Amino acid sequence: MPRARSQSALSASDSQAPRIDDVSPAAALPGGEVELTGANLGPNTVEGSLAPPSVFLDGEAAQVLMSRPARLAFRVPNAASTGLIEVRTASGATHSAPLRVAHELSAGLHPVTSPAVSRSGMIYATISGPRGKSTPVSVVRISPDGRGTPFVTGILNATGLAFNPEGDLFVTSRAEGIVYRVDAAGEFTVYAEGMGIATGAAFDADGNLYVGDRSGTVFKINPERQIFVHATLEPSAAAYHLAIDEAGTLYVTGPTLGSNDAIYAIAPNGDTREWYRGLGRPQGLAVAQDGSVYVAACLRGRRGIARITPDGAASLALTGTNIVGLAFSPLGTVVLATNQAVYDVDLGVEGQNLF
Repeated sequence: MPRARSQSALSASDSQAPRIDDVSPAAALPGGEVELTGANLGPNTVEGSLAPPSVFLDGEAAQVLMSRPARLAFRVPNAASTGLIEVRTASGATHSAPLRVAHELSAGLHPVTSPAVSRSGMIYATISGPRGKSTPVSVVRISPDGRGTPFVTGILNATGLAFNPEGDLFVTSRAEGIVYRVDAAGEFTVYAEGMGIATGAAFDADGNLYVGDRSGTVFKINPERQIFVHATLEPSAAAYHLAIDEAGTLYVTGPTLGSNDAIYAIAPNGDTREWYRGLGRPQGLAVAQDGSVYVAACLRGRRGIARITPDGAASLALTGTNIVGLAFSPLGTVVLATNQAVYDVDLGVEGQNLF
């Protein structure tokens, strides 16, 4: 008859079991890299040799990238969905810890900045294509359950997307320097010309449209379609990405070839300042209800969505690669655009409602 282990033996075994204290970040794209901190997360000695820990996400095995006693990193499986993380070693298993995983809605796209989301939750994303090359479809409309349909055809290198207070969609063409207004049927007309390499776009609550010419100018187009130079910035190697808050402050990123780029804040009168510096290749961004800015960027060597609070504290909110932008949905999720697909994820965050 097997002998029961003594209480001291049980306590020793329990003390060697792995433990998760923190998950960083708490959300990820499939393929994103997540770090765990805790205890006993490193390899165990089994029959004289080191045995690495195993990580499972909702039962799906994940690739362990690094393991030490107090720290472990793993890659989220491509087939994973939101679920519970468990680390298993020869000494036991952790209690489960939650991880939110973004859900793919539509693939085969080519966004180059943030998507746009209508008041009803419909998502709009571009198939932009190489500069100067036309694509069969310019803008795709995606329902919240992931059904994608062609919406606009014939706009060359569709780039920035923005809704005005009346709910009309506007699209920039970086090849033509034109801003188009799109009606409910997907038909478009010219709204403004001469916008240079027109990339990001954003409307304020008064109906003023801001357009970023990545060669160095942010234009302001008032409701009477008069065009002004709102601000000038250093040129970007890729695009200007724009977002605006309830106070009318315009936030702009213009990624360069460096690794210490800034987010600029432009006041309604055009005064410009560095709002935050320390990002690698910052791209699309959006403003949350609490005034924090969420931006697709590399923060301290980790790529994903960074959250920067109004007082300048930065942290990684979601991990993942190839993210070019994001938008808050009125349905309560965050819509993410990579350079090939659109995802949504529940981060427990609401965006500012300007209109």
